[in-house]
Amino acid sequence: MKLYAPWEKAFKRISTPFEHFIHAQTTTGKILMFMTILALILANTPLSENYADLFHTKVDFNVGSWKLSHTIHHWINDGLMTLFFFIIGLEIKREILVGELSNIKVAILPILAAIGGMVFPALIYLGINANEVGAGGWGIPMATDIAFAISVLVLLGKRVSTALVAFLVALAIVDDLGAVLVIAIFYTDQIHMLPLVLSGVTFLILIVFNRFGIHMILPYFIVGAFMWFFVLESGVHATIAGVIAAMAIPLKPKQTSLNFSKDTKKLLDDYDKYPMCESHMLHENQKAILTNIQDRINAVGSPAARLEHGLHLPVALIVIPLFALANAGIAIDFNSIGGVIIEPISMGIIAGLILGKVIGIFGVSWLAIKLKIAKLPDQSSMSQIFGVALLGGIGFTMSIFIADLAFLNTPELIFQAKIGILSASLFAGIFGFLWLKYVAKKN
Repeated sequence: MKLYAPWEKAFKRISTPFEHFIHAQTTTGKILMFMTILALILANTPLSENYADLFHTKVDFNVGSWKLSHTIHHWINDGLMTLFFFIIGLEIKREILVGELSNIKVAILPILAAIGGMVFPALIYLGINANEVGAGGWGIPMATDIAFAISVLVLLGKRVSTALVAFLVALAIVDDLGAVLVIAIFYTDQIHMLPLVLSGVTFLILIVFNRFGIHMILPYFIVGAFMWFFVLESGVHATIAGVIAAMAIPLKPKQTSLNFSKDTKKLLDDYDKYPMCESHMLHENQKAILTNIQDRINAVGSPAARLEHGLHLPVALIVIPLFALANAGIAIDFNSIGGVIIEPISMGIIAGLILGKVIGIFGVSWLAIKLKIAKLPDQSSMSQIFGVALLGGIGFTMSIFIADLAFLNTPELIFQAKIGILSASLFAGIFGFLWLKYVAKKN
């Protein structure tokens, strides 16, 4: 019997797209946690100055007299994070067209819960920060970090049903869509019309590519890069280009799968006709057959699916960890931390992410079910929905991102916001996990 290493077993296992998505988010959550702790350590040790100087180092791109100059921190938040938003765009499109949000009977509960989970945190934050300097940060507690939240659910194993996990995924996708709209509409200071018009032209070109059935990824990448630059120059946050570009990527395969199985079996039969030589080298015709099979696999898969599958790993292992390392490092003075937490900004975020999310997600879900507008996910209970509502208060990645936009060039307010985000996310993660493990039960 041949023995396999654990990673070999993992590669041999066939996963559905949903299982692959959950695994990718869980991996992201674990790495995010590690990088957050590392950033906090670096910011609170003698290495703090080196840590700050590194991300404030400028990186320039020059072409003749044209120059694009930004700090590493800016390149990460406006450049690399565009890939993160591109993945979000692909996930939103997939969920709406063929996923959990494609069936309105199934989708109505997470949609309503997500809307409640955005509105109530914003209202609570505004209630605490009305007429205060931090009033503009109302969008910060609206966001839920899907990677961290799903990671907690996965730790619970069979205590939660697959339908409950799907409910959280759908809720977080709608939440991400809301956050993207908030960033695009409310956190854009100044609009430059010519670059904005040019970005619209590039988007139309992408749509034309889609309509003409172009499935090669390179043309979309080239035009998408120009779109990112034009959006950056327009004053709208550049990461929005990632979401918009994702909407133009074809989700339908180039060929139907009707004849795929029959044709592939015939090719495999032809492949087996050639005897294996002693050196285990493939016959030239076998190489051609394998290339043909690969082409057919690509033809029955869509560019959107290939990009989502291919980009999840680099985004999870590179983009999100770099974002956490660049943004989560805050120098904490434990003697004054109590005073910072009771600042209106911190309190608004903590109350919004914990109390607002519970009222919005659980309260709206309870009302929708009582009014028979929606029904509970299979093998789930209202007590579990309460636990998921607690996990909705983990607002790490998108919340920090919005905080940097809301309080641009005001480090003191950003510091207060990050203290609030980290405190609320830690509380929500721990208590959500404990509630789902020891209190909530499946139906």
